Amino acid sequence: MAEVATNGSEVLAAPAAVPAPAVFTGLKVQVTVPAGRAEEAVAFYKAAFAAEEVSRSTHPKRKGDGEEAALLCAELKVGAATLLVCDQAGDDVPAVGKEGAASSGLVLRLETDDGNAAAAQAAAAGGALQGEVTEDGCGLGATLVDPFGVTWVLASTSAKKCA
Repeated sequence: MAEVATNGSEVLAAPAAVPAPAVFTGLKVQVTVPAGRAEEAVAFYKAAFAAEEVSRSTHPKRKGDGEEAALLCAELKVGAATLLVCDQAGDDVPAVGKEGAASSGLVLRLETDDGNAAAAQAAAAGGALQGEVTEDGCGLGATLVDPFGVTWVLASTSAKKCA
């Protein structure tokens, strides 16, 4: 906005510097589980979704059951996606809701070639199927809540594309 000088002429302010836009390089989903259950969660995701552990970070001062440093966060690969599984270790980690992920509106969709096999595998690992595996015009689907309250949709798509 222009200022008015005492002699009546306008004095224009210099334009504000516009910051460069941020550049994002990827998106990783982070699942935070109740304190002390990160190892259990990693084992579940490996059994349920054939996740592969890529890396892990441990808490240098906290000990786990085996007197090793407690797991803070593990990076897992599930298909082409990356999933971070983190322990709710302190105030700097987002709180774990009592009602699970569905109450926050967050639902993770995991796509597979075989919806029936994926649902059976996840249920055998300890996930709770919500209803039955169903089929619609886009393929098979199942909803599962894992032992940590996270809601997953397991979806297998048919040959035709669905939006």
